[in-house]
Amino acid sequence: MINKTPLVLVPGLLCDAALWRGQVDELHDIAEPWVADVTRDDSIAAMARRVLAEAPPRFALAGLSMGGYVAQEIMRQAPERVMRLALLDTGSRADTPDAIERRKGLIELAEMGDFKGVTPRLLPTFLHPSRLTDKPLTDAVTAMTARVGKDAFIRQQRAIMGRIDGRPSLAAITCETLVLCGRQDQLTPLALHEEIASLIKGAQLEIVEDSGHLSTMERPWEVSVLLRQWLTA
Repeated sequence: MINKTPLVLVPGLLCDAALWRGQVDELHDIAEPWVADVTRDDSIAAMARRVLAEAPPRFALAGLSMGGYVAQEIMRQAPERVMRLALLDTGSRADTPDAIERRKGLIELAEMGDFKGVTPRLLPTFLHPSRLTDKPLTDAVTAMTARVGKDAFIRQQRAIMGRIDGRPSLAAITCETLVLCGRQDQLTPLALHEEIASLIKGAQLEIVEDSGHLSTMERPWEVSVLLRQWLTA
C-alpha cells in the first residue's frame, strides 16, 4: 500500500480549487491533496495562519501566485511542518509603489460595483496568447474568478499590497524546493523565479513552455509531471 503524502495546494488571487483540478486528478495516487481557502483574510500572515490551523500536522506545500506568497509566509511561521515546498508563478519581492496604486484603483472600481472578475481585457495577462481562443479554458478562468467574487478580491488585493519582501528569509528554507514558471508569465516573469531559486539552497528551477501565469490550468499535465517528480524526489 502506497503511503500518500499530504499535499496542501494554495490558490492565487481570484482563484479557487479549479486552479489545481488537474493536479488533484493526476497526483491522487501518491498524494492526499487539500486546497486551502485564502478568501477570508486580508493579510498574507493571516492567510498563512489559517492554512496552518486547518492543514495536517506535516505536509508538502505548493502555492501559485498569491498562493506562493502565502507559502513563503508559512515557511516563516512554521517551517518544521513543511516536508517539501513548490513555488509556482510567483515572486518574493514586496509590491512596488506603482503596483500598489494599480491595486488601489482596482479596489475602488470593485467597491463602486464594477466588478466582473477577470474580463476578456484582463485574460491576456493571465494566459499565454495561444490559449486566448481556448474557450473551455477561458470560460473556466472567468467562472472561477466570478465564484471568488468582489469581497474576497478586495481582501486579497489588500493582503498582496501589504506583503513583505520575502527575499531575506529564503536562505532559511532547507526542504526540497521546486520553483516553477510558465515561460510567458507576464505577471511574475521568469527573472523573479530565477531570483528565488538562487536564494534557496538546492532549489530546482523548472520552466513550462508555452504557458502564461496560470500554468496549472494551461499546462496541467506538464505541471503535474514536475510536481510528481518533486513529490517523489
